[in-house]
Amino acid sequence: MKKIILLASAICLIFGSCKPKSEPVQAQEPEGAAVYMTTDISPEGLINLYNALGVKAEGRVAVKISTGEAGNPNSLKPELIGPLVKLVNGKLVECNTTYGGKRRFTEDHLKVIEEHGYNTIGGVDIMDADGEMKIPVRDTTYMKYNLVGQNLANYDFLINLAHFKGHQMGGFGGVLKNQSIGVASANGKAYIHSNGRNLVPENWPQYAEPENQDKFLECMATAADAVHQYFKGKVIYISVMNNMSIDCDCNGNPTPVALQDIGILASTDPVALDQACIDLVLGVEQSETNDVASMRERIESRHGIHTVEHAEAIGLGNRKYHIVSIDK
Repeated sequence: MKKIILLASAICLIFGSCKPKSEPVQAQEPEGAAVYMTTDISPEGLINLYNALGVKAEGRVAVKISTGEAGNPNSLKPELIGPLVKLVNGKLVECNTTYGGKRRFTEDHLKVIEEHGYNTIGGVDIMDADGEMKIPVRDTTYMKYNLVGQNLANYDFLINLAHFKGHQMGGFGGVLKNQSIGVASANGKAYIHSNGRNLVPENWPQYAEPENQDKFLECMATAADAVHQYFKGKVIYISVMNNMSIDCDCNGNPTPVALQDIGILASTDPVALDQACIDLVLGVEQSETNDVASMRERIESRHGIHTVEHAEAIGLGNRKYHIVSIDK
């Protein structure tokens, strides 16, 4: 018996086969918020992405889009978003604009909505058609409240369905813009653009000076946060990255599309989502079909990233993220 024990001990010493197994290495949790992504820009891809989030839109569901200025061909198409809107039994929502375009007043805005086909999926609730209401803000540096369309009170859940693109004033337009300027009433838009100093739509351009740019961007972040808090977190965020011009959908004569389509992204964190979209756009290689330089110039010249920075600073979300692809 002793010989057997000695032989076994010798084998252990030579080959190390009797050493205790080391503990398995624990996989590290990915950093930041999850941002789900698909390259399938289709009604099915959009619904799959919504399902991947794992957050069900319940109750009276508002689907916030930009209806796009008359003549702009880049806004989200009804045939793309319609099946998701119907799936959640939602209602498209929008507010009137503060500039002198075709969406400044409700009657004209309704005509643009029909021209763009949104009436085919249930039409659009222009939330400030009959009035506006104040909602609280957490960051009172410049704004003492947020002024939104009064019909926002008619909804329990918000799907922020944005079209990612450049923007003449904000540098880029994503979910933060769609939830700030987009949900604000016409007067509320003037309030944001003038960093809390003006409520008259016709007067806001006088405040659009270079020294006020960061204040304006911070007000957009503040307003987006106010809407998120109003819904007590019952919000999901989706950004469609197609037909991307350096100009906003609010421009009736935008610069031609600058970039090839990238995909659709979604998250429960709007800060992470906008940051991911910016990184994806600026990470594209410059080519004949991808004018990244013009998009970079538009974002950087307006200091667009500051909206995301301030949104993180006031606690709306996290700029750190990880992409979760749902493509097979």
